[in-house]
Amino acid sequence: MVRKRLIIEMGMGIDQHGQEPTVAASRAVRNAIAHNALPGVWEVAGLSHPNEMIIEVQVAVPYPEQVREEEVLAVLPFGRKTLTVESGGMIVQGRAIAELNDKNDEMLIAIAAVTVLIENE
Repeated sequence: MVRKRLIIEMGMGIDQHGQEPTVAASRAVRNAIAHNALPGVWEVAGLSHPNEMIIEVQVAVPYPEQVREEEVLAVLPFGRKTLTVESGGMIVQGRAIAELNDKNDEMLIAIAAVTVLIENE
């Protein structure tokens, strides 16, 4: 079987309060897929169920070792999903607010690329 890319979407996500890289990463993935419809999966690729899609997610975020991968992948409703997390994104100085349980002044920004692939012969 040969894998072929059908679509690549990019997104950005921010955790302004809480300093949670998983939140920023999940928001970046959600942003990447937020405005997509994939009729080509059925009409061109001929898949019969959305779980036949292969979805490769790449996220760059500060503190990648803290990302809870299963939570990021849970944003995607269908597909055979994989996630690669790497160091990147951005840290911007914000303002810590005690009532929001901030640990410090950091705002975490993540970027994501979501690639949908199909397999055919």
